[in-house]
Amino acid sequence: MTDNLVPGPQSTIFDAVNAVVKDEQAAEAIMANPSLAKDVDRDGLRQDRPHECCGGDGHECGCGQDSEDGITLIGVDDIGRATAADVKEALHQVIDPELGIDVIDLGLVYGIEIDELGRAIITMTLTTPACPLTDLIEDECASTLAGLVEEFRIDWTWTPRWTVDKITPEGRDQLAALGFNLDALPRY
Repeated sequence: MTDNLVPGPQSTIFDAVNAVVKDEQAAEAIMANPSLAKDVDRDGLRQDRPHECCGGDGHECGCGQDSEDGITLIGVDDIGRATAADVKEALHQVIDPELGIDVIDLGLVYGIEIDELGRAIITMTLTTPACPLTDLIEDECASTLAGLVEEFRIDWTWTPRWTVDKITPEGRDQLAALGFNLDALPRY
């Protein structure tokens, strides 16, 4: 029996993870996002499997893939930090004042990126470049995203041009319920 009341050093969870993946950077990534542990094989962290958090290729635990509705989502998946998918979900609350449908279902949002500092960059268009409601939509985005992301920016784009084909099936149903005949709208 020893008189020493101070326990000797013990290995940490990080040490155990690092011993398995044999790469300190990969071990740090797993510590920050434990769901990445399922992507570990005998050779360490695999980069060829999509991550469950985003369905992407593992780039910063975000995704650079198009979601099922064509919106490119890129984000960092840190605990407590908003992801691109969170921002996309929140943007369903931003309503186009002319049509009364949210900007996601109208197909106005082309991409969402969350950088490493938690700032959102939204690539977005309008139904027409002459639309006078840009400021109103930006203000609505600001109130919707307040508390979700530290900062945001909208990169307005006119390429590719918005068409009614970009409206989601949900948006089409909503417009039809309001009496819009999408078949009568011009197609480009």
